[in-house]
Amino acid sequence: MPGQGAGKELTGRAPRKPFLLLIGAITIPIIVLDQATKLFVKSHMALYESIALVPNYLDITYTLNPGAAFSILADAPPWARLAFLLSMSCAAIIVLVVLLARSERVSINSVAFALILAGATGNLIDRATRGGRVIDFVRAHYYDLNYPVFNVADSAITIGVALIILGSLFGGDAAPKPNRSS
Repeated sequence: MPGQGAGKELTGRAPRKPFLLLIGAITIPIIVLDQATKLFVKSHMALYESIALVPNYLDITYTLNPGAAFSILADAPPWARLAFLLSMSCAAIIVLVVLLARSERVSINSVAFALILAGATGNLIDRATRGGRVIDFVRAHYYDLNYPVFNVADSAITIGVALIILGSLFGGDAAPKPNRSS
């Protein structure tokens, strides 16, 4: 019969891809928070000044990190370090945008990609506008035992990577298993 199946196109629409939702709800707010906290620290503290939030455990300490995470490449020649870090950041951002654009649904991996994209973009903004250096200010320590000073962008990257690891260990994005009860 003509007209049979005509309604299927309307009811069987593919779900919208979550790209704009993830960018708008995760990536952009984290970039704004990262840049706002860095601007606040820079405008209200002297370089290397430290304010204890929880004495002997957590401080706000204004530092400038010329290297990558944990000051990796900090001793490399400045021009080589900057070129390498800027190009790697740009490449990572492109890959993450493509991965997010190809996501079919919101999942643990797509949320992780949005977090890592926010962190990479936040630190890239710093590198591009502050001579290759990134403002770090969260100092977690136990008396004189220090964890490397970090920022909101670093936290977003770390949480994103942790989500990817958890998702791969516990099958967060795995397809549903077929029912074998028959």
